[in-house]
Amino acid sequence: MIRQLKNPRFWAVLAVDAMLVAAAHLLAYLLRFEGHLSPVEWGLIRRILPLLLTLKIATFFSFGLYRGMWRYTGLADLVNICKAVAVSWLVTVGLLLIWFRFEGLSRSVFLMDGFFTLVFIAAHRLAIRMLYQWLGGGEVPGNSRAARKKILIVGAGDAAEKLTREIRENRALPYKVVGFVDDDPARVGRLIHNIPVLGAIADLPEISAKVAADEIIIAVPSARSTEMQRIVERCRASGLPFKTLPTLGEIIDDKVSIKKIRDVSYRDLLGRSPVRLETGRIGEVIRGRTVLVTGAGGSIGSELCRQIIRFEPGLLILLDASEFNLYQIEMELRHEHGVTAYRTVLGQVQEEKLLDHLFAENPPDAVFHAAAYKHVPMLEHNPWEAVMNNVVATRALVQAAIDHKVERFILVSTDKAVRPTNVMGASKRMTEKIMQAVCAGAGGCGATRFMAVRFGNVLGSSGSVIPLFKRQIELGGPVTVTDPEITRYFMSIEEAAQLILQAASMGEGGEIFILKMGTPIRIADMARDLIRLCGREPDTEIEIRYIGLRPGEKLYEELITEGEGIVPTDHEKIMVLKGGDCDLEELDKAITALARAAAAHDAEAIRAGLRRMVPEYRPGTQG
Repeated sequence: MIRQLKNPRFWAVLAVDAMLVAAAHLLAYLLRFEGHLSPVEWGLIRRILPLLLTLKIATFFSFGLYRGMWRYTGLADLVNICKAVAVSWLVTVGLLLIWFRFEGLSRSVFLMDGFFTLVFIAAHRLAIRMLYQWLGGGEVPGNSRAARKKILIVGAGDAAEKLTREIRENRALPYKVVGFVDDDPARVGRLIHNIPVLGAIADLPEISAKVAADEIIIAVPSARSTEMQRIVERCRASGLPFKTLPTLGEIIDDKVSIKKIRDVSYRDLLGRSPVRLETGRIGEVIRGRTVLVTGAGGSIGSELCRQIIRFEPGLLILLDASEFNLYQIEMELRHEHGVTAYRTVLGQVQEEKLLDHLFAENPPDAVFHAAAYKHVPMLEHNPWEAVMNNVVATRALVQAAIDHKVERFILVSTDKAVRPTNVMGASKRMTEKIMQAVCAGAGGCGATRFMAVRFGNVLGSSGSVIPLFKRQIELGGPVTVTDPEITRYFMSIEEAAQLILQAASMGEGGEIFILKMGTPIRIADMARDLIRLCGREPDTEIEIRYIGLRPGEKLYEELITEGEGIVPTDHEKIMVLKGGDCDLEELDKAITALARAAAAHDAEAIRAGLRRMVPEYRPGTQG
């Protein structure tokens, strides 16, 4: 408040408000008595006006009307002004009734006074905002209106309106919105912030040429796959550069901003619907708790960290074997998200002494086990690493969770664990068996609820084929696809992490949750879409070359094995299967034998051991 009193702008606004309050009262009298005021009325004005000014300005202070930044006046401020005027009017009328019993006073004068006060004070605030908006507030040199890029926005909904408002109010942005296109006939011809909706998306090339647009922004964050593909095709037909707002799954808390605009990516064409999160249930698992994420620097692990911090954990522990990856996620959490309640641990999950020390020092309430080696051909050539980093590490972490009575343990699994044809898939199926064996053993899961989450490929992960395809397109091709018929399930990395959290809040112990992946996508079709997205034509400008399946690779991935007994849950994107009759003692012996074979780098012994414990494992088959 003291700093505010030293601000000359505050005194200027206060003085104008006082004059407007006086003008409202005087205008009310002039209208009531048709412009002819007798000495009696002038006497009443002189007696009552000081009281009105004192009460109204004091009420405005109490409602914080002088604490806001008036250049950003919005609907919330107008509501606050209405409340302040209403309260000041009620107090004034109440006091006049007590002191004067309204004898000799006109009731209509005070009704009009309240109305005029509201109009004048609100208009004053809006005038300040318009002054900053139209007279160059915040405009930077070299960013004149004529020099700004002319932007045509696809979509005329809430996202487009918020984007337009930010561009209009921030004079430092080098953009000027010249129009909108939208497929809703009811919107065509209407105005958004006095800017017209010019026509349908199908007419985008003609409309962009007519308004001489420089760039197109797609503001349809809820667009499905086919709709987004059609929009991108019309944008490409216009010949203009185009960008997009992220999907609803990426726009956390619905914060639409020009800062979020990015190039259109393949995940936009994927068109996955937004995830419905039961934030209350997830908050019960995370809020104020200690949460450990293994593989925290990896693709899934780092996104899990980003999603977890939304629910305000008491302490977030990040464990990773990669120094660089761990440093990157630490810097992001600290500097971009302002997280301070975290601890980084550099080390391998299979280090039992490290786990015991870590769990004793900071006992976690929930463990998200995302650490694993996942590259199929690499692990075919180095199967001992799959054993140590996937199987042995999971067994050590499970035991630490049991010993230290962790409440929840969530294993991140993969569709490659279903009827595996490679070492990677077999090793991940072994991790599921570890979880199931612990829950099926004597005493069940004990104090810990163990569960696994199984899903397919994730766009944007370190092992995704998309970065390889994009690099090949940049180099002029060819884009290499293993087989014309190979298909995979895909979801965005944000969706995967969100559904892992949702499943974690649902588990009672022993479940394998399966995320609904939608329709499998042919990799050859994906390659063609990416080539077109980069502004090139497949098969003519960029060759697609088929190179044959790699070691351990399947033509088709599955999410369940026939007869596993899958059932739906109360969440539309999550299914569950229960059970699994695996003997823990037998499994421990098998893991010990696998560890010995891994230490000896005996690939054949490893594959034989995996076949014994995972009967559905068929190395070398194509699925």
